[in-house]
Amino acid sequence: MSRISTTTDGASCAPSRAARELDLKRGEFDLAVNLGLIRTVPDEGGPGRRVARAEIDRLRAEEGSSDDLRRRVATVGTHEGAELMGVAPTRFTALARFGLLVPVRFYLNRYRTVVWLYLAEELGRFAAEAGNAQLLTGRRTPPEMREAQKAGTDRRPRNWRGRHIGFLTRQAGDDPWARAAAVASLLDPADVAEVVPDPGERARLDRYRPRLPSHGAPGSPAAELAAALMTASEPDEVAWFRADLAHTLETARERPAAPSPAARHTPAPLPRPASAVTRRAPGSHAPSRGATHPGPSLPTRPGSRSESRTGSNTGARPGGLLSRLRRRGRR
Repeated sequence: MSRISTTTDGASCAPSRAARELDLKRGEFDLAVNLGLIRTVPDEGGPGRRVARAEIDRLRAEEGSSDDLRRRVATVGTHEGAELMGVAPTRFTALARFGLLVPVRFYLNRYRTVVWLYLAEELGRFAAEAGNAQLLTGRRTPPEMREAQKAGTDRRPRNWRGRHIGFLTRQAGDDPWARAAAVASLLDPADVAEVVPDPGERARLDRYRPRLPSHGAPGSPAAELAAALMTASEPDEVAWFRADLAHTLETARERPAAPSPAARHTPAPLPRPASAVTRRAPGSHAPSRGATHPGPSLPTRPGSRSESRTGSNTGARPGGLLSRLRRRGRR
């Protein structure tokens, strides 16, 4: 690992500088931050985050820390993931569409096809669990998976959103306005307007709104497709997000926050462009207060143990569908 001095540039540094000092590519660094492997602090001089010098020193003091971080954030696509788990790509895709393998990232290739990426470390753990052997090596696909395939079920977009909201709320910390803005960023603007009718409050949410991954030039077909994937679409999922936004806003109103750094540097909030399609089903209603985030609907999947502490997958119920599949495989 290179040893760049960290003693003369103040108490913190920008993410790009921190990535260089930790010998990480920027994408590796960003994913490590999302996963909570690298802690960041608010940028007092503007929007965004910074990395404390003490955090860089802590990581660099650990032997082989850069190699370990790179291993923990390594991602693979379908073919590499299937090879890693010792299954055919078709079986890997079936497991992912069914919701048992949770993507951590996605991108659009030159044909505007969505390419999902998974943490290699998580796939290895999933394959190593004895209870998953039947799902990986069984000659016959479990009936529940066959029915889902016939119905065209694909839980990958929803699982990505359930995971990403955990990333965003972790970065928001204890600031209720930042947490509300994180939730609002994954809702259609029409839903946000219904939950937050006050234009002033919506403007504040816009100032706190986190940056979502960009895909293509604004307004391009690729950008519109990505925006659709990053927006809650299923009625029950939308209801969860709406309820959480409403509840978080109640907390925010009780503890007004100081103007955000973005507000000090931006004369007026930029309007959020409406997505191409409004995805909330007519007549869907938010559940009662106290609802948690609409994480992936299936248990015992990669990342569930660690992320349940961050709120990204709290919608999962233990002992559900996967348990039934395992019992069926032992018969």
